Amino acid sequence: MNTFGNLFRITTFGESHGAAIGVIIDGCPAGLEIDEDFIQLELNRRKPGQSKITTQRKEADQFKILSGTINGKATGTPIAIVIENEDQRSKDYSHVEHVFRPSHADYTYQAKYGLRDHRGGGRSSARETAARVAAGAIAKLFLMQLDITVQAYVSQVGNIVAPDYQHLDLSKTEDNIVRCPDAATAEKMIALIDDIRLQRDTIGGVVTGVIKNPVVGLGEPVFDKLHATLGYAMLGVNAVKGFEYGSGFAGVTLKGSEHNDAFYADGEKIKTKTNHSGGVQGGISNGEDIYFNVAFKPVATIMQDQETVNDQGEAAIVSGKGRHDPCVVPRAVPIVEAMAALVMADMVLLARTNKI
Repeated sequence: MNTFGNLFRITTFGESHGAAIGVIIDGCPAGLEIDEDFIQLELNRRKPGQSKITTQRKEADQFKILSGTINGKATGTPIAIVIENEDQRSKDYSHVEHVFRPSHADYTYQAKYGLRDHRGGGRSSARETAARVAAGAIAKLFLMQLDITVQAYVSQVGNIVAPDYQHLDLSKTEDNIVRCPDAATAEKMIALIDDIRLQRDTIGGVVTGVIKNPVVGLGEPVFDKLHATLGYAMLGVNAVKGFEYGSGFAGVTLKGSEHNDAFYADGEKIKTKTNHSGGVQGGISNGEDIYFNVAFKPVATIMQDQETVNDQGEAAIVSGKGRHDPCVVPRAVPIVEAMAALVMADMVLLARTNKI
């Protein structure tokens, strides 16, 4: 599937080394002000070549809106956005045209379709996520009208872990190149990634997402639970290997008496004293912060020789070439935010259809 969402729906297109990538956004409410500077800022946070710990591919990621707006506002018709590829180096991938790279999508695409685009992975490349970030920026603009904020940050690289989000000032996330709002932890993360890069290797990490001031009642009771949809969104991002929300796996160490979130009245609002539920109960938002973790594997392309086979089943050796991230999580932060924003925008519109 190349389409995501129900009422606020996106379809992405394009390949890593094709002419362009892009997205069609259907269901954006008419009259929404489309702040193009904000969209570009979001794309700049994801684009390659932004620091020494990211790929050095140079893409400006300048976008063009082809339809769906007039005088800076959404018309309610499909919004089409295109981002041209400017720094393709297809020759960097000529050595893997007939060889399957370990832990890439080469073999599975070949088995499914009978052919594949070997140039940077084609459609399986994380380059495609730029289209999601552009769409997510518009979803964020919609959510801002409701005072719903979606933020993410790097909470772990390798075995280096930042404090819990409740103890962090998330406004400082953009203060350093690794996008960790804790300065001391960020320094350690940057040093580790740089050391891994010099070893011609890669390392994984975790991005934590936090959704503040969510509307109460978002999410469907059975198959489209809010947390399930968030998990579906995150697990569809390149290199993601795990998703947890609220207390997550750590919650299994608690007793029910410790884990239950007690309710209390705060004026006219019902709130909870703790938030092990991660802002979601019965698959529906309860108004507390929605927080979750997304685990990213080490980037599969490493600058070392690896054993593999070719498309004839013969033994081969492959070594990474080209420009790749030693750790994907710094650039994954805006992608996680984008996917969370798309889910929340869709859920807001779905909730509106449930009321008379």
